[in-house]
Amino acid sequence: MAQGLGCARPQAPAKLDAIATFHVVRHAKAGSRGHWSGDDRKRPISPKGEKQAARLVEQFRKVAVTAVYSSPYLRCVQTVAPLASARGLAVQESPDLAEGRGVTGLYKFFNNADLDDVVLCTHGDLVWELVEDLTNRRVLPAFREQFEKGSTWIVEVEDGAPTAARYIAAP
Repeated sequence: MAQGLGCARPQAPAKLDAIATFHVVRHAKAGSRGHWSGDDRKRPISPKGEKQAARLVEQFRKVAVTAVYSSPYLRCVQTVAPLASARGLAVQESPDLAEGRGVTGLYKFFNNADLDDVVLCTHGDLVWELVEDLTNRRVLPAFREQFEKGSTWIVEVEDGAPTAARYIAAP
């Protein structure tokens, strides 16, 4: 062995592909906004929403979820809480995913090269803007009005930009 060289040091494995996957979940069914008299941020999911949240655990059965982020609105947190619990993860609340924040909130996650196989739970307005942006970027061939409550868009991102997307209907 050459002088000054010791044993070979283990190298950190290089990420073989630079593509990260994000699972953008629209919150499950919640009680009607019109029938809710309290703070809308505290409006819970409905009994049907609870079933959708429980079914998300099965939907993500084969996905190596590394983190779960959610809008701080109760209905979003409740949507992904069973999934996070099943994976031994905490739901990390982020105001970037809150209603009215726009698609730029999602792109803060997409631009984080340390994230992969992350679940992001948000609201219909952000999902609408995401689908519109995916269409404008030609990731989707045409605008698809697919963002029902409890549904998921799987978005593959490379260098902060979406490169592919597919829709999974609500469970």
